[in-house]
Amino acid sequence: MVTKEEIYSWLEEVSDPEVPVLSIIDLGVVRNVSFENNSWQITLTPTYSGCPAMQTMEEEILLKLKERGLNSVKILTTLSPAWTTDWLSENGRKKLKAYGIAPPEDEQDKSFLFSSPTIVPCPVCNSKNTRLISQFGSTACKAHYQCSACQEPFDYFKCLK
Repeated sequence: MVTKEEIYSWLEEVSDPEVPVLSIIDLGVVRNVSFENNSWQITLTPTYSGCPAMQTMEEEILLKLKERGLNSVKILTTLSPAWTTDWLSENGRKKLKAYGIAPPEDEQDKSFLFSSPTIVPCPVCNSKNTRLISQFGSTACKAHYQCSACQEPFDYFKCLK
């Protein structure tokens, strides 16, 4: 009999299609793994409602578990509670930085409301002398910044709470 822990370890091998350096476990979208009615059930929470990566994640989960001999798997989606960047693992935050994407800062960016911009350290040189180029980066969950010290452009994984 397969254990829940084994399934979680196999899900570590499923990458986020938009940020392939992160597993879906690092991303924190896997909310639960359970065995009910002779079927494994994997419950996911999308990073935001309508996230286009969810279908790919579901397909990859089914494929990964089928490779391991599990043919009776059901994917469930829950929107509540809503996903938050707090669910990113510490390991995932380190992977983002190593990949060149600044991990989310501790507080949600509301600078567009209060005129005090979020200070986002550069993932390349760690300088805090950076500036927002665009609220929208390569995906909806990222903003685009540039470092004034090393001149490198980089994505910032937006903080959502």
